[in-house]
Amino acid sequence: MPPSPLPPHRPPSRWPRPRFVHASVGVHAAAGAAAVVVPGAEAWALSAVALNHAVLTGAGLWPRSGLLGPNLHRLPATEAHRKAVALTLDDGPDPAITPRVLDLLDAAGARATFFCIAERARRHPALVRRMVERGHSVQNHSATHRHHFSLLGPAGFEREVGHAQALLADLTGTRPHCFRAPAGLRNPLLDPVLHRLNLHLVSWTRRGFDTRDGDATRVLGRLTRDLAGGDILLLHDGHGRSSGGRTVVLDVLPRLLQRCQAAGLHLVTLTEAVPLRHATEGGGA
Repeated sequence: MPPSPLPPHRPPSRWPRPRFVHASVGVHAAAGAAAVVVPGAEAWALSAVALNHAVLTGAGLWPRSGLLGPNLHRLPATEAHRKAVALTLDDGPDPAITPRVLDLLDAAGARATFFCIAERARRHPALVRRMVERGHSVQNHSATHRHHFSLLGPAGFEREVGHAQALLADLTGTRPHCFRAPAGLRNPLLDPVLHRLNLHLVSWTRRGFDTRDGDATRVLGRLTRDLAGGDILLLHDGHGRSSGGRTVVLDVLPRLLQRCQAAGLHLVTLTEAVPLRHATEGGGA
């Protein structure tokens, strides 16, 4: 049956600025002051600011970085102790692939989390409802999966993330509480938006690179190497690589589910395993 809706929206608490972002603001302020007050310090000030921007950019380009704000790349410790694993699938729904993925999951009695592109979901509402009816979790992967998503400012993030929240909530009856950035890339302006919308940023423990590699055995190997409770796994039901006319995820998934079962691991959705970012406050679009 579909999950219960999240609580009504209430304004979230003030955004807790990450220490690294706070330090970056301090670097800019100190460099500006030094350039004005200390003779000949302009070159030093510019170098400090340039270095700080380089580090900020690197943090945004590292999908599992927590420097720009909270970033969930493993399940909570209680779930790891229970030997739970979360399988996540990005970039769908795809009318040709997603129904077959759902059938494979059903056959194994497994549930997954689908990070959906909201505009694709809007075009295939029955498919999204089928995900929910079968016990899977539908989460936010932006409205349109813009290639320059990481370069957007606050207004752009509000449009992409907030619009997706509204669309997916309308389709499923439940507001997403997790967000995955397109390609995992972002900048320091994203987390305040996620905080306001009560969304966790979720990356992954390990990924198969199934959008780049058509060899199912190599993709499976990346996902199962040192596989353990608490892992968040990444595959794609949209934009996946094909080999021999068959999308790689369809060959990887049955073998991955068998490996999990053999290792005594069980699959959970992020709805089950991850509490709201603001435990007593609802976030909404």
